[in-house]
Amino acid sequence: MRKDDGDRSGQISMSGPDLTDAEREAVAAVLRTPRLSVGPQVDTFEAVVADRVGAKHAIAVNSGTAGLHLCVRAVGITDGDWVITTPFSFIASSNVLLYERAIPVFVDVEPLTGNIDPVLVAEAAADLREGGAVARRWLPPRGAPDDGELKAILTVDVFGQPADYDQLAITATRHGLRTIEDSCEAIGSTYKDRQAGTLGDIGVFAFYPNKQITTGEGGIVVTNHDDWASMVRALRNQGRAPGDTWLEHSYLGYNYRMDEMCAALGRVQMSRLDELLGKRERVAGWYNERLKSLPEVELPSLAPSTTRISWFVYVIRLDPSIDRREVMERMKSRGVPSRPYFVPIHLQPHYIERFGYQPSHYPVTEDLGQRSLALPFSGVMSEDDVAYVCEALRHSLR
Repeated sequence: MRKDDGDRSGQISMSGPDLTDAEREAVAAVLRTPRLSVGPQVDTFEAVVADRVGAKHAIAVNSGTAGLHLCVRAVGITDGDWVITTPFSFIASSNVLLYERAIPVFVDVEPLTGNIDPVLVAEAAADLREGGAVARRWLPPRGAPDDGELKAILTVDVFGQPADYDQLAITATRHGLRTIEDSCEAIGSTYKDRQAGTLGDIGVFAFYPNKQITTGEGGIVVTNHDDWASMVRALRNQGRAPGDTWLEHSYLGYNYRMDEMCAALGRVQMSRLDELLGKRERVAGWYNERLKSLPEVELPSLAPSTTRISWFVYVIRLDPSIDRREVMERMKSRGVPSRPYFVPIHLQPHYIERFGYQPSHYPVTEDLGQRSLALPFSGVMSEDDVAYVCEALRHSLR
């Protein structure tokens, strides 16, 4: 995290990958071959991930967003369909629905975890199935057809903590809905000792450099459904179905393939997953210990169903009386970056313009969006780094 061991001012970064010579050699070894794409490294990486999470299929792609988009296509979501999802997330989890001209139907989140509220999901699903005026109260203020069909629930495992899937499954079964699990922030986490990514019908992990493991850019779709896996494999590769030649394309597809260098990097990172998660747990513990005495700060909370959190970011919540922007500026002056996590999706410019959302639609999401603050976090941080960040925060609050 730091360039040197002297003055830390200006040397703390928001995140950083944890790489060793093994990762560098794995990538270099690929470069000594003529096979840079569609090769054995991707196959091996997929097998390693599938084995780790207990999924029948794992299909590597070039980003978590690409993976989510392919999930939406695979389960058959299309024009005008309604999908219940969360407004407290990175924007990609809703954008992938818009790519297929579907309608994100937002419900608010639980205040403890920031994950989608299963009680509200159950209410929304029942009302949307009934249709008419009772369904209208869940739809966007404008720009959504009243005659849509509810097809799925798209959940997000926020900050590495799984949503409440047992409760969501009750609703999904009752109404015949598919569940897409955006586990892009949660590889290695467990819900009641079950692996994140496999808790819905189809799930996605992502491997951007700030994630628990990285492939540089990349993601992977996991599922136990044979037909969906076959479709995702075809769609990521320009729509080539099994039996198609290189210039034959059975489906409208995309170039969402992962290359061999990324897969080689990911294969080594997966072999270190428990080590990498342990390092992040240690850093989160240092933060918890140093910040627990600050009355202006609410620490991250774990739900009883979370049997292991895979720490993605370390996000605190400031007391409502605190000016977050001022705190961020004061921390920046001490060389410590920070970020608001998240800006609610329904208050992003495109969603306001298209659907007419305004503040007050989702009060819990908006409260978290106004008070949440991500501190520098990665497994390569030292205890001195964490101490410096905490002292900068303490000064900035006072």
